[in-house]
Amino acid sequence: MGISGKRMMTLLKRLGFERLSTYEGEERAAAILAEEIRAIGVEPHIETFMAPRYTVKKVKLEITAPFYREIEATGCGFSGNAAAEGIEADFAYIEGFDPIDLVDVKGKIVLYAGGMGISAYESLIKAGALGFICTSGSFRDKKSETDLEERTLRDKHIEHGQIPGVTIRVKDALSLLPKHPTRVKLTLEQEEGEAPSRNVLAEIPGTRYPDEVILYTAHYDTVRFSKGYFDNATGSAMVMELLRHYKENPPMRTVRFLFCGSEERGLLGSMAYVKDHEEELDKIRLCINLDMAGPILGREVAAVTGEESLCHALTFYYKVMGYPMSVRQDIYSSDSIPFADKGIPGINFYRSAAPGTSQIHCRYDVIEILSGESLARTTEFVKGFSDRVINAAFFPIEKKMPDNMVEKLDRYLLKKKEGEKDGKKEDEKEGGKKNAGQKDKKTKQN
Repeated sequence: MGISGKRMMTLLKRLGFERLSTYEGEERAAAILAEEIRAIGVEPHIETFMAPRYTVKKVKLEITAPFYREIEATGCGFSGNAAAEGIEADFAYIEGFDPIDLVDVKGKIVLYAGGMGISAYESLIKAGALGFICTSGSFRDKKSETDLEERTLRDKHIEHGQIPGVTIRVKDALSLLPKHPTRVKLTLEQEEGEAPSRNVLAEIPGTRYPDEVILYTAHYDTVRFSKGYFDNATGSAMVMELLRHYKENPPMRTVRFLFCGSEERGLLGSMAYVKDHEEELDKIRLCINLDMAGPILGREVAAVTGEESLCHALTFYYKVMGYPMSVRQDIYSSDSIPFADKGIPGINFYRSAAPGTSQIHCRYDVIEILSGESLARTTEFVKGFSDRVINAAFFPIEKKMPDNMVEKLDRYLLKKKEGEKDGKKEDEKEGGKKNAGQKDKKTKQN
C-alpha cells in the first residue's frame, strides 16, 4: 500500500485539539491512536502512569502602591498555595540571579524578565523572596491574538521549596516598570496532585530475530492553548505509517511502537516506560524518535545520540538516496533521552521549519504550514533507512553510548550542572529557551 501523506494528514486532523497531559484531551487522543492501530490489524496496549497535575483556581496580581493596577496573569503550576489568600509585599525588579542581583530581595515579590530556571528558582528561595513574577511573549503581542503562557515548575524546582509565582505579558512589564511600583499583592490558589497519563503501545514480532528490538517513539500530547499539529501530531502520524508498513511487510527484527503521553511535562511517558520495563531494555538495540515533521518549507535533520559511526552511516545513506539533510551527533530534547540514558542509541528524525513559517507551544501551531507530501517524503526516508537496519543480516549498530553523549545526557538530566567537570564546578548557567518553531536542543525546564 505504501506511505500515504494523505492518510497522515487525516490523522493530524483527527488529533487537532488540545491534548494536555492528564486531562481529557490526552485521554481522547490515546483512544484515537488505539483505534487507528486496531484498524491496521494490530492489538494496541495502553499503559497508564501517574503524572503531575495542577488546576489553578484563583490567580490575581495587583499593584497596590504608589498606585493601583490589576495586571493579567497566569498562575505558575506547582508553585504552591502560600498565596491562596493573597500575599502583599514590597516589589523588586531584578535583572539576573547573581548574588549582587539578590542582595535586597528578602521578603519581596520579585519580577524577572523571562522564565524561571531551576538554579534561578533555588537562588530566589535561598535569598528569601516571597514570590516571583515571570514574563512571556513579545512587546508586539496583541491580547486578542495571543495567549498568555502558563508555566509549570518541575520536581527539580520544588526540591528547594515552594514560593508562589505568576506569569505576565512582556508588554505589561514594559508599561509597569517606568511607573516605579513599590508594593504588589499576589494571589494564587491551585489544586496540586497527580492524575493518569497514558502511553499507547503496539508491536510486530520479528520473523528471524524476535529478541532484537527496534523502538519507534513519538509523543502525542500538547501544551496549553496548542492543537499541536507540528508538535507532535506529525511524529505520531509518521510512527503510525511505519506500523502499517511493518504490518504489511513483516520485519526480521521486532519493531515496537511507543506513542508517549506527557512528553511536554518533561518526557514523563518515556521515563515511565523505561522505569516499568527495565528488565526488557537489554533487547532494545535502537530508538528512532520522530518529533516534528511536515513543514512545506524547511530542512531535514537527524540528531544522533550514539556513536559517531552512526552519523557516518546516515550521511552515506542520504547521499546515496540523493536526499539533502543535516546530520549531527547530539542529544535532542524528546523521548529518545530516557533510552539513551540507559545506553540505547537514538536517532531523532525531524524537519526543521524555515524561519518565519511555524510556531510551537501556542495557538499558532497550525496545520496550514504542513503538507502530506512533506510528511510522506520524510517518512519514506526513515522507512528506507529503517528497513536496512531492521532486516540486516547482522545488526550494524553498536549498542554503546560514547563519553561525549553521556556528558550531555547527564547535564540535560541534571545529574551534572552546566560547566561541571570531574566533580568541580567551573561555571553554572541555565539553558536557553528554544527558538519558536524549532526543537534543536530544546529545553523544557520551565
